[in-house]
Amino acid sequence: MTDQRTGVAVITHNRRDELLHTLARLACLPEKPPVVVVDNASADRTAEAVRRHHPDIRLLTPGRNLGACGRNLAAREFDCRYLAFSDDDTWWEPGSLRAAADLLDAHPEVATVTARILVDDPAEPGRPPAEDPIVAELRDSPLPAPAGLPGPALGSFLAGATVVRLSAFRAAGGFSTRLWLGGEEELLAHDLASAGWWLVYAPHLTVHHRPSPVRDPTLRRRHGIRNTLWTTWLRRPPATVLRRTAHLVRTVPRDAVSARAFAEAAAALPWVLRERRRLPSRVEYGLRLLERPQQASTGRRYVG
Repeated sequence: MTDQRTGVAVITHNRRDELLHTLARLACLPEKPPVVVVDNASADRTAEAVRRHHPDIRLLTPGRNLGACGRNLAAREFDCRYLAFSDDDTWWEPGSLRAAADLLDAHPEVATVTARILVDDPAEPGRPPAEDPIVAELRDSPLPAPAGLPGPALGSFLAGATVVRLSAFRAAGGFSTRLWLGGEEELLAHDLASAGWWLVYAPHLTVHHRPSPVRDPTLRRRHGIRNTLWTTWLRRPPATVLRRTAHLVRTVPRDAVSARAFAEAAAALPWVLRERRRLPSRVEYGLRLLERPQQASTGRRYVG
C-alpha cells in the first residue's frame, strides 16, 4: 500500500505538541510518504522532540523563521512527482495522498489539487468534525473549466490542504519570500494559472484541521491585509487595483493594525512597480468572477 509518488512538507513554529500529533497521524498513513519538517526557529524545543519521537523524519532547522518559504526549503529535499503541504495542525486522511497522485497522473494539465477540509474541535473530542466554511466556496467555484477537468476550477489554493505538482511549483518559483506568511498562496496561484496550469478542488480528498490555539491573530491580520494589497498591485489591472484597494479600506477594522498593514504595503511600492506583471486576460476574467463570492464569504475575514 506504500506510495512514494508524493512527499509531505510540514512547516512549524512553536507548536511542538500539535506537530507531534500531526506527525503521528502522517506516520500511520498507508501510503507511508516521505516527510520533511522545517522548524521555523521554534523556542519550545520542537526540533529536539522531533528527533526523539520521529528519528526517521528529515528535519530542517534553518535557524530563522522563514514563514511559508520553509515549504520552498522542504521542496528541495524531494525527488518525487508531487508534494503535499501539511501545516503543523493539519493532517491527511488515509488514502487521500494516493488519490491525489492518481488524479495528477491522469490530468497533466493540473498543478494543484485541494482537498475537502474537516475541522476537529479539540474542546469537543467526541463531536464529529465539521466542514470548514471555505469548503462551500471551493465546491461552488464559478470559474469556467474545460471539459474533463477533475473538479471545480479554483483561483487559488489552501496550502495546508493541497497537493502540488512539484515541477510546476519549482518552475513558478515557490512561495514569495517577500510575502512571508498570510495569504501567501494567492500570488503563486496567479503565476501558476498564468503559466497555463489548472488548480482544482477534489472533494474525495480529505484533510483534517485541528486549529491550534498557539497563534498571533493580530500579526496574521496585518500580514493578510498587506499581502492581499501586494498581490493585487503586482498582478491585477489598474481598475481592479483601485477597486480592490478601496474595498479593503472600507471593510478592514479601523485600527492601528490595519493602518500598519497599509503602511507596510505602501512602503514597498518601488518593489511592486519593478515586479509588476499583468495577468493573461483568461486568468483575469476568472478572478473577476470570484470577487463577489469572496466578498460575501464568511471564511475570509480580517479579524484578530
